Amino acid sequence: MTHTLALAETFGSDLVRGIGAILLYGVIGLLLMLVGFYAIDWTTPGKLSDLVRRGLPNAVIVTASGMLSMAFIVVVAIFNSASDLTEGLITSLVYGLLGIIVQVLAVRLLEWSTRIDVRGTIESEVFAPASIVVAAAHLALGLVVAVSIS
Repeated sequence: MTHTLALAETFGSDLVRGIGAILLYGVIGLLLMLVGFYAIDWTTPGKLSDLVRRGLPNAVIVTASGMLSMAFIVVVAIFNSASDLTEGLITSLVYGLLGIIVQVLAVRLLEWSTRIDVRGTIESEVFAPASIVVAAAHLALGLVVAVSIS
C-alpha cells in the first residue's frame, strides 16, 4: 500500500505569506520594544542605560521590569490585531504605541503618589527594597494596560 502526501495547491504561497507576516510582526514588535525602552529611559530620572551598564542593581531591576511590562503590552497588541495583515500591522502599531504611552504615564503617576525617590533608588549602588515596589508597579500596570488592549 502506497501513501502519498498531498499538499493543498496554495500551501507554498500560504507558507511564504505566513513567513512574511512573522517577519513583519517581528519588526513591529522590535520597534515597539525599542520605543518602550526609550520611553522608560526618558521618563525615569537619570540615564537608565548608563546605570544598567554600570551594573547598579536597582536600575537593572527597574529596567528589566519595565521591559517585561512593555513586552506584555506589545504581545497583547499583536495578538489582538486584525486578521488582515495590513490592518493587523497597523492596529498592532497603534495599540502598542498607545499602550506604551499609558504605561509610562501610569507608572510615573504611581511613583509620584507613593513618593518614592526613584532617582535615589535607581542610582544607589546597593540594593534598595523600594526598587521592588517600582518593579512591581511596572509589571502590574503593564498587565492592566495589556488587558485593556484586549
